[in-house]
Amino acid sequence: MIDTQAIKEHIKGILIALGDDPNREGLQDTPERVAKMYQEVFEGMNYTNEEIAQMFGKTFEAPDSDSDDLVVVRDIEAFSYCEHHMALMYDMKITVAYVPKGKVLGLSKIARIAEMVAKRLQLQERIGSDIAQIMQIATGSEDVAVFIEASHSCMTARGIKNTQAKTYTTKLCGRFKTDSNLYLRAKG
Repeated sequence: MIDTQAIKEHIKGILIALGDDPNREGLQDTPERVAKMYQEVFEGMNYTNEEIAQMFGKTFEAPDSDSDDLVVVRDIEAFSYCEHHMALMYDMKITVAYVPKGKVLGLSKIARIAEMVAKRLQLQERIGSDIAQIMQIATGSEDVAVFIEASHSCMTARGIKNTQAKTYTTKLCGRFKTDSNLYLRAKG
């Protein structure tokens, strides 16, 4: 579980290290606010992939499915924090596709899975892998694809400061690795 008391103490120390006074009017409540924010934006760190699959794994019987059926949810908006700089990954759009195996997952659950995975200190590549693994557990299908597009403030706001740079990652599992038609249908 997230230790909000430790976060408050460390944020206070960071403010001092930055040369500011954590007791001044504008900063007095900052450690508390940051601890609450971290508890919210890093909620996914409290759960394993298996636990997330169980939380959001509500499925329904697939209607007359065959091997060409495909479920795609595009442009799921999320944000995360990179584990290297704790910098924001933003304008993230996630597309999740899978081939049903006798059951389908509630559509909102797919977005909830993506959002919960993003609420961790992450790498964009791992976000895709984690979502794919959770989808496989929740749906029972090995055929899962995850496409992610995001901006990274560690590139846009610092370092190279290239504000237009976007990063694209793809995680392909099962038939998405070998069936180019299936891949193209999912990619859109």
